Amino acid sequence: MPKIFITNKSGHPQKFLCHGFNSNKDLVVNAHGKATIQAPDHQNSGAIIAVHDGHEGEQAEITFNGFGGNDFIDMSNIVGAGGNMTIQQQGDPRTRKGDPLFMQNLRKAWAKASPGTKNDLKGSIFTDKAGKVVRMGPIKEHPKLESFVRTFADGKTYIGVGAWNGSPGNASDNGQSSAAHGTKNAVITYSDGDATPGDDEGHNAHRAPMEQIRMVEHFEAAAAHKPEEHKGEVGIDLHNKSNKACTYFFYDNYWNGNGTAGANFDHPLKSVKLAPKASHFVPLPASFKGRVQRGTVIPATWVEFQCEASNDHAAHGDISLQQGCDGAATIQGTDGAPHGSGPVGGFTKDVITHAPAAAKVKRQDGVVCLASTMGNWMAGPNEAAAQWLFKEVGQKKAYIKGGSGTDDISSKNRRFEVVFY
Repeated sequence: MPKIFITNKSGHPQKFLCHGFNSNKDLVVNAHGKATIQAPDHQNSGAIIAVHDGHEGEQAEITFNGFGGNDFIDMSNIVGAGGNMTIQQQGDPRTRKGDPLFMQNLRKAWAKASPGTKNDLKGSIFTDKAGKVVRMGPIKEHPKLESFVRTFADGKTYIGVGAWNGSPGNASDNGQSSAAHGTKNAVITYSDGDATPGDDEGHNAHRAPMEQIRMVEHFEAAAAHKPEEHKGEVGIDLHNKSNKACTYFFYDNYWNGNGTAGANFDHPLKSVKLAPKASHFVPLPASFKGRVQRGTVIPATWVEFQCEASNDHAAHGDISLQQGCDGAATIQGTDGAPHGSGPVGGFTKDVITHAPAAAKVKRQDGVVCLASTMGNWMAGPNEAAAQWLFKEVGQKKAYIKGGSGTDDISSKNRRFEVVFY
């Protein structure tokens, strides 16, 4: 199991509560000191919580080797704050969560707050004799405190409860639940000043080289293309058969091996916006193994594929509804004679409109979809959605549950025709 490296950059000893780790024993890290916690084999989820004057504050929440083989790490301030703390995977600043200057930003916001706002927040913001903010109480107990904290920390840390127990939550908080990259050591940095991790934290953890941090390539297409213009190129002939403009995102898996994959939820390789009824060829590297979906959030229909398999050097793909369904999609090889004569994976039917209410969920962007049949960090598996999709689509045409029984669509020329409806 991986390790948790904790660095205390402050000039005083810092106490941490350990839930699920360190045998649930409290931990005190000396001033400018470090500590290491070995995650036990029998427990892969928990939290490291900073304590201030006997009160719980910022907490690093960790699930090692979670859904899709990825870690899920985040920083939460819903129970309070008294210092600055961040968490990331060792050597990968892309996965960093938390505001490294939370308390400084809180003090600035408090100084600018109106008398009315300060009166509304009475009992939730605590100051010393000089009027300096030293601690913040639980957001969950002070509804008006949530709005105040969002003015300076929105999208940097958990502020509300997120999507939980039937609540759609706040989009910024939900984004904190995005997966990291496989399973690695976790690096937690605490400070009264800047809690940005240093290069040497986590036993000489190194920062990822800039060339390894992939930037999103985005382009728009409004007119239909001619497939023959890109003859011989590896990629996707993408079609938007819907009546509205859509942006499609391509996610390359973080890792692949032994029939499993580390699903990528937060770093798309590229995207393309298509006008209604438009088409466009999207070139991809032969090494691509991942998916394309509408938008960046789930639940969503996944068109999964790899451009070149190691055994037969052909492309292989399928449709998956295991992480939800936001509409129909198909995938077909382009090397048939004539073109379009080969097998087709997926479906074209509207399976959302008349689905039972128990199978539906409103996504954080307001779109009504079918819920995940397998479950994820936001909610458990939705059996009503699974049974509806088994009836309306069937496992042969799309993955609904499990990893078998769905047609493998191949293309010897390493190119697919993908249609979203």
